Amino acid sequence: MNILLIEFRDITHPEAGGAEVVLQQVFRRIVAAGHRVDYLCNHYPGAAREEVRDGIRIVRRGRQPFFNFWVPWVYRRELRQNNYDVIVEGIDKVPFNMPWFERRVPVACIVPHLFGTTVFREAAWPVAAYVYMLERSIPRAYRQSLFSVLAQSTKDDLVGRGIPPEHVQVIRSGLTQADYSAPETKPPSDHPTILYVGRLKRYKGIELGFEAVQRLRAKYPKIEYAIVGVGDYLPRLQDKVRMLGLENNVSFRGFVTHAEKVALMQQAAVLIYTSPKEGWGLSVIEANACGTPVVASAAPGLRESVKHGETGFLVPHGDVDALTQRLGQLLSDPVLYAALRRNGIAWAQTFTWERATTETLALLEQARRDFQPTAQT
Repeated sequence: MNILLIEFRDITHPEAGGAEVVLQQVFRRIVAAGHRVDYLCNHYPGAAREEVRDGIRIVRRGRQPFFNFWVPWVYRRELRQNNYDVIVEGIDKVPFNMPWFERRVPVACIVPHLFGTTVFREAAWPVAAYVYMLERSIPRAYRQSLFSVLAQSTKDDLVGRGIPPEHVQVIRSGLTQADYSAPETKPPSDHPTILYVGRLKRYKGIELGFEAVQRLRAKYPKIEYAIVGVGDYLPRLQDKVRMLGLENNVSFRGFVTHAEKVALMQQAAVLIYTSPKEGWGLSVIEANACGTPVVASAAPGLRESVKHGETGFLVPHGDVDALTQRLGQLLSDPVLYAALRRNGIAWAQTFTWERATTETLALLEQARRDFQPTAQT
């Protein structure tokens, strides 16, 4: 197949996250299976306008935040003549509504999650309203499209918006198993590290960990909350740390390499994920693969990546008392901790990119087979 993949960012973008990892890992394997993939995404300072990475031709045009307005123009001017068999939209920010601009080619969608009303926690009102309204266009724009989602909660969201359930398939994320390993043991420490790995965005709820660490500091004076990632919310987080007097207990690690991330996950006592909504939570499975339990919000996506009481704990989003209690429980109960470590390692071993790729290819082939073209205007 000749495939066009469209997403806001590619894996090299400074703000790339789990969604971009999934796309790169799956589509590099699709290329290795003999298919062609062009990847249209927005340009960022210092990036080449075009390059080939893992066999994928990356085409960078336009800029955030209005890259979606560039897409139809770039497609018509530069890409339509490539005669794609299927177009794949990664709906990680806003939909591109490609079925309205190309009616002769099937459009499939890979959706990590939809913002819904949570976008109003992340963005100023005009931008939030803009994203919210674009998401509401999905049932009308994608009436023929098939959807791949990472979690049942996202499927339920799409079905609730009017997408037929038979058009949505849950395809779990994979994991490059050879990249991860767990220390044989992880003894209790009087200076434990609580870890967050992800983008620094307002809606992620990262500062909830500050309050938990502030309370745990009485028992663990050397406790550290290590925050890995970049994003526009960093200055606000730094201000909050100063306000709470946590300069000696919170560290901002910024961007780290994959090897550095794995090392941090192996060393950490617990990973926390305190956002109100996620597509899946790839970092959860990565941490489990490193033998690190997770405490996360009982939120869409995370409810499925964390097996409550087996690989970690789920707490009500925003409940600092519950977050603190579960962290304290893990740090003080070595028998429980060891059991969750074992379970997490076994859980992580069930995720492979080969399975995710096979299922994604089958969905794209079905989209191509079932598509009924209409007249192009």
